[in-house]
Amino acid sequence: MRLIGVTGGIATGKTTVDRMLAAHGATVIDADELAREVVCPGEPALEEVAARFGRDLIRPDGSLDRTRLGRLVFSDPGARRDLERITHPRITELTGARVATALSGAAPLVVVDIPLLFENAREAMFEGVLLVYAPAEVQVERLRERNGLDEAAALQRLAAQLPIDEKRGRATWIIDNSGLLDATSRAVDHWWETEVR
Repeated sequence: MRLIGVTGGIATGKTTVDRMLAAHGATVIDADELAREVVCPGEPALEEVAARFGRDLIRPDGSLDRTRLGRLVFSDPGARRDLERITHPRITELTGARVATALSGAAPLVVVDIPLLFENAREAMFEGVLLVYAPAEVQVERLRERNGLDEAAALQRLAAQLPIDEKRGRATWIIDNSGLLDATSRAVDHWWETEVR
């Protein structure tokens, strides 16, 4: 059983590559999904987030307004650090539990998708790190289209992460997802045949 990390920058297409790896038979654990789980209604982290950032971030149904929280933390590095202090230990614990379960299964590869893998010095957990790459200008364009952000807000979100080219220099493997989906699919197929089979 092999364990690798997947990372990239915001809007590089990690989820797309995760789906392709899963289609090949990998078990994929997505830290973004776990980040949503730890702030579900009834979870202690949600109460801590509300205490730190205000109860007006809690919707009438009891869920967290992630869009409003995102606007707040991406414009204030101190607020972002406070959010990470609340959520990251819980995400790490949940990731460990999911990895342990996955490693006892039959999948040939366990993939843990961690957007801030390099930023949080998590690479030692893995045999290697697969970077999903798209140049910064493509990230900005995708963020503007996908999230309806203006250029300043998109650039602000990119600035919260290591530059994608710095991540590229630290990765074990790279999947270029800056072009057409077919090209990405072929790159993932080739990587799987070369590295996993």
